[in-house]
Amino acid sequence: MTGAPALPSLAVLGSINVDAVLRVPELPAPGETVLATKQHRFLGGKGANQAVAAARLGASVTVIGAVGDDLDGVFAVEELRRAGVRTEFVATTPDAPTGTAAITVDDAGENAIAVFPGANALVALPAALPDTDVLLCQLEVDPALVDAAVARSSAFVAVNAAPARHLRPETLERADLVVVNELEWAALPELARCRRVVVTAGSSGASVLERGRVVAEVPAVPARVRNTVGAGDAFTAAVTIALAAGLPAEQALRTAARVGAAAVADEASQPALLAFAEYAEAEPEPEPEPEPEAEPEPEAAAAASV
Repeated sequence: MTGAPALPSLAVLGSINVDAVLRVPELPAPGETVLATKQHRFLGGKGANQAVAAARLGASVTVIGAVGDDLDGVFAVEELRRAGVRTEFVATTPDAPTGTAAITVDDAGENAIAVFPGANALVALPAALPDTDVLLCQLEVDPALVDAAVARSSAFVAVNAAPARHLRPETLERADLVVVNELEWAALPELARCRRVVVTAGSSGASVLERGRVVAEVPAVPARVRNTVGAGDAFTAAVTIALAAGLPAEQALRTAARVGAAAVADEASQPALLAFAEYAEAEPEPEPEPEPEAEPEPEAAAAASV
């Protein structure tokens, strides 16, 4: 596609996990045991998911995080590098194991997740933040760490307030973009004062709000759902890139919705993605004023309406 914007570079501060994923016909009820049909081991964590999604969309990405001094940590760093993410700011600690997530996914793509933070609880900021166009954070690490990073950053700041945890008012005022789902939006009423918030609502689409006022809305893009685990992270990476690159709000939402649809159709927590330009939707050209036409004959009018 021609006319796609130059992509910004990103520093992603967030969690790095290894996901143990079991595919099941349906999610077990409390006390119930079900037999899994497939088992997978993926790189996961909201930080890693968003970093990998941004890199696969074509952005230059550096991740800030921590892993344990264990085999899972080696696996996680190797997977990040294989996706094209720079890892010089990923610390290896002997004081905690690599974060892990136990995930069950049913045939409808719904999931149940239990997460052990591990080394993610020990992430520390480097002496100097990476020199990038964007700082993208999530809240699977200590919110105080996010507060500190945002205060130090001169970049475009995006915060995915997930899980729903409270940040300092100064952080929310500084943020150029906050991304949440509809449950997080309801749990964090202070977000209504933010400069710009993207709220996702699953199959109901997504919207952009500025100081609490809706300025753009788009429907979801239909897709065959295989796994929803990494879809929100892929959407967040895409909408952050789009808005940081200067795309108008509605165009940015439509682009990110296409990326999200591609993500739910992939079985992995970190889905395979095309280049950003393949999803970017150009703004429609204004339609020319129709020229007056002679009244058609009845037969022609009937044909034109078919």
